[in-house]
Amino acid sequence: MLRWFRRKNKKETEEGQERQVGAEEEREEDSFADSEAAAEEEIVAESRDVEAELPENAEEAEVLEPEEAAEEYIEPSVDDFTNGAEELAEQRAPGTRFFSRLRERLQKTREKFVDRIDRLVLGKKEIDEDLLDELEEILITSDLGVKTTEMLLREVADKVKRKELSDPSKLREQIREEILSVLSVDAPPLDYRADRPLVVMVVGVNGVGKTTTIGKLAARLKRENLHPTLVAGDTFRAAAIEQLTIWGERVGAPVIKQKSGSDPSAVVYDAMDAGLARDVDVMLIDTAGRMHTKVNLMEELKKIQRVITKKMPAAPHEVFLVLDASTGQNALSQARLFKEGIGLTGLILTKLDGTAKGGIVAAICDELKVPVRYIGIGEGIDDLRPFDPEEFTKALF
Repeated sequence: MLRWFRRKNKKETEEGQERQVGAEEEREEDSFADSEAAAEEEIVAESRDVEAELPENAEEAEVLEPEEAAEEYIEPSVDDFTNGAEELAEQRAPGTRFFSRLRERLQKTREKFVDRIDRLVLGKKEIDEDLLDELEEILITSDLGVKTTEMLLREVADKVKRKELSDPSKLREQIREEILSVLSVDAPPLDYRADRPLVVMVVGVNGVGKTTTIGKLAARLKRENLHPTLVAGDTFRAAAIEQLTIWGERVGAPVIKQKSGSDPSAVVYDAMDAGLARDVDVMLIDTAGRMHTKVNLMEELKKIQRVITKKMPAAPHEVFLVLDASTGQNALSQARLFKEGIGLTGLILTKLDGTAKGGIVAAICDELKVPVRYIGIGEGIDDLRPFDPEEFTKALF
């Protein structure tokens, strides 16, 4: 009877989760429908023949050098950063300050997930079916997803059966180890010097912060003595080109752009010419936000990929999907469809500092086997950080 109740509760939880995800997707699509309507109408026409060559009369992209972007451009200093004092503190004690901030920013996720596990095992004498049922509920409602939850519970149950785990107080550490294993996706290290120029496409739905993420990533590359170039491939969203131009000015990176409404593939085509001819280490290509369920808009991304590959067969070297961690299970559905549509080499999770749904990181890594490359934990220019599974898990637990 207990098992029947467990299956029944699990089914109800899954159905509730599906309804929640459906409602989130519907709200997201409604919110962006107006902004995408005009863009989609133009892209549909282009997508009818995505294999067609670029028009001969395509407008040549403008290369905006940093010094041209602002009459009195000044190289950014530490004081220009939002968290300048914190950056100085971290320079004095590398890693220590960031870990403290990461732990602080994961507070909401920790309260919803780890603190509940601590309360669950408090005073318990053994790991029984009732405890595992309650643990299952905690894992699912912490956005680890049904599949990842089942895997974690299976590992725990196996250890209990083999008498390798019997003390409830050790359950927390066991879950931590399993999550660390999930987050440690087997992937080659990210090397921006592996090719020249190294081409990075940045994709994602509307509103996740792609353009801002590109700007912050460019700032990181500059601090690593690399020379990035920004490519304004989002020619449809109002002010997207201007926003990227401002980031170019701020970090001191050239911006390749055309006028609003231009064919994004033409912009990328010219950018590839410029990148191959100039002293460029990394090309960061911004793309228009699009709903992951829109077939024609996904076809436009494939067209951009083909244009890049024609110019440089090994490119794009990286395809980063930017996800808003606060969307929970909806982020997993986005990642799944983008991976199927264009392929992904890495993920960037933003807004981890303001959400209790950080458990979605484990769900995505477990299901898609795509590594998280960066996480965003704040608004500052230095708040985009390389993802370290060990450090993340330690801060979470």
